[in-house]
Amino acid sequence: MRSTVAARVSLWNRERKMRLFLETMRPDAGTTVVDVGVGDTGFSTEPGVAQTHNFFEAMYPWPERITAVSDVPLTRFAELFPTVRRVQADGRDLPFEDDAFDIGFSNAVVEHVGGLDDQRRFVGELCRVARRVFISTPNRWFPVEAHTLLPLVHWLPRGARDTTFRALGQDSWAHLNLLSRRQLVGLFPPAARVEVVESRITVTAIALRD
Repeated sequence: MRSTVAARVSLWNRERKMRLFLETMRPDAGTTVVDVGVGDTGFSTEPGVAQTHNFFEAMYPWPERITAVSDVPLTRFAELFPTVRRVQADGRDLPFEDDAFDIGFSNAVVEHVGGLDDQRRFVGELCRVARRVFISTPNRWFPVEAHTLLPLVHWLPRGARDTTFRALGQDSWAHLNLLSRRQLVGLFPPAARVEVVESRITVTAIALRD
């Protein structure tokens, strides 16, 4: 029951993000987009919140204009999204030239890449390869942690938080680094003009690099 509710909330939230992306970034059939941090799944193929993985590729009107980046091989993804270009790379060191894309997109990934230095490298790389950037991440101040659905645990000091995650059998989430609005904005290069759209659940940064 909890996973079903979480999946519905996740779908609602990601549909809202897609509308925001289309309204603010105004892509068309010629716009090139790099999506950094996809998983080797489809859409609506996994249980719980994972049902909405890769929603961008499933909902975007021109998937053939997307380059999807992951740090794992995308064998299943390739079968389900055959028109999407795929690149295996670390989001902190992207193998693209400056301004290679019109738009850089990333959803619910920056909180997974490490501490603030790694997160700053990740955001900096997106800003380097795309002049316009759309990054969304769970809001640190929402009382329920979006990945584990556990209340308040992510507000504990790091050591206590990671110990609690492990004790509850959530080892894979032990190194999450959730961000507030201020922290997310602080990851962008000084030359980026950043606008933030914040809800209780998520924080989204929309940036244009000068």
